[in-house]
Amino acid sequence: MRTRIPTLAAALAVVAAFSLNAHAAPPMAGSGMYTDAKGMTLYTFDKDPASGPSACSGGCAQAWPAVMADASDKPQGDWTVMPAADGGNQWAYKGKRVYTFAKDMKPGDAKGDNFKDMWHTVKQ
Repeated sequence: MRTRIPTLAAALAVVAAFSLNAHAAPPMAGSGMYTDAKGMTLYTFDKDPASGPSACSGGCAQAWPAVMADASDKPQGDWTVMPAADGGNQWAYKGKRVYTFAKDMKPGDAKGDNFKDMWHTVKQ
């Protein structure tokens, strides 16, 4: 069950803060977890360094696609943008890059939570 943003002003602030394409920072949160615009759960990876490139590449990047930011997306609050391995920009929450999980088939799935004790849902 999705939680609702309590006021229209808060909802408009979130929408204004983030571009709502498939790879934009999460405008929604359900069950205390952040999701992308399609409702897919977002994750962080414990092995990612605080700075420098992501530790997730190759097969890892196929299973855990990075949540990319557009050039027009602007950081706000706990959400920032970090350089991605491919030269683009990747969203980060509280300084940790965010990803989706390829095995999550539908909105609300969180099959990657605590995967190998290294992947964790992004929670409010």
